Amino acid sequence: MEAFETLESNVRSYSRSFPAIFSRARGSIMFTEDGRRFIDFFSGAGTLNYGHNNHRIKDDITEYLSSDAVVHGLDMATPAKRDFMEAFSSVILRERDPRYRFQFTGPTGANAIEAALKLSRKVTGRQNIISFTHGYHGMSLGAIAASGNRFYRAGSGVSLSGVTFMPYDGYLGLGFDTADYLRKALMDESSGVDRPAAILVETVQGEGGINVASKQWLQAIQATAKNVGALFIVDDIQMGCGRTGEFFSFEFASLSPDIIVLSKSLSGYGLPLSMLLIKEEIDAWQPGEHTGTFRGNNLALVSATAALNTYWRTSTLSHGVQRMGDLMRRRLETIASEYANTFAVRGRGMALGFDCQVAEIAEAVSRKAFGKGLMIERCGPIDQVVKFLPALTIDLETLNKGLEIFEESLAETLRSWP
Repeated sequence: MEAFETLESNVRSYSRSFPAIFSRARGSIMFTEDGRRFIDFFSGAGTLNYGHNNHRIKDDITEYLSSDAVVHGLDMATPAKRDFMEAFSSVILRERDPRYRFQFTGPTGANAIEAALKLSRKVTGRQNIISFTHGYHGMSLGAIAASGNRFYRAGSGVSLSGVTFMPYDGYLGLGFDTADYLRKALMDESSGVDRPAAILVETVQGEGGINVASKQWLQAIQATAKNVGALFIVDDIQMGCGRTGEFFSFEFASLSPDIIVLSKSLSGYGLPLSMLLIKEEIDAWQPGEHTGTFRGNNLALVSATAALNTYWRTSTLSHGVQRMGDLMRRRLETIASEYANTFAVRGRGMALGFDCQVAEIAEAVSRKAFGKGLMIERCGPIDQVVKFLPALTIDLETLNKGLEIFEESLAETLRSWP
């Protein structure tokens, strides 16, 4: 690790959480340069929903590269882009809502968030964005302005404006209807809250601590957006592409967002790919008005098409996510129950959080788990939540082994805890 410690910037983070040099990976297993084996419950922060080096997808990438087909083409028309849009339209949108147009943004989720906010302001002529406590949307200036974490916000070095934060579902306790509070604030001409260009929401807050919004709350937020003439944006960067069971995380609530933001597992292989799905009636861009060098990388579009064709033409994967997610939740709730309600478990599908309440406990558990061969990360306002994001394709034996390591690590941590 000496080269990384002496040559790489202090800003590096995951190499500190996982102090090893990883050289190979397949499915839900990563291997280090010195031959150690790790179960991956991190999945590239939700980027590898179909596991590492998925060979069903890899074959299409290899064939594409060997044919000398176009890899980088800005936003020019290519067979790879056409194939992806046609597959996404027929496999994903046709049975859900076919009225969306595709905008390929820069390669990161933050790039897509910036485009969504910019378009919302253009369409409505307004400036304000409504975001929510504990939300996270990226590190660029517009995205971080809409994110709640003070540590990340402070790193921007400038004043962050243009966003009003409102309490997320459950933030003020189970007896307080925060959706009604938002509605009243926006309908009241003297609330001091400017009418927004958009309301930006995650149905499950990943980095914020695996906080889950209810169906009723989400429907109320969407209704408020419509009533005040704001666009309704769902950030499905981490929770989309099947993480909660259905392809979009908001399907269970029968929502119809004006803009859907997708990235992370969209490419299916860890290749950078981000896009917006925009309702036709608000596609107000002028040609070239929002641009970038790396939009719709063709290699990523090839892998994304392969993922759609492999996993989303039937409901097999979706049902499997629900089944494995239920198994994970039951196991984690059983573990939590052994400690007299000290801990809490929450999440949807295969995005689950084990709230240790105390950041130092979560850190110690994650560190011990890594020593035993399990990669698992933390989230939440003070990193007090252990976050479970295994590959959606993980086999039952590997999943159970990982949960066993977590349980052992928690028990060892608590035995020595002051």
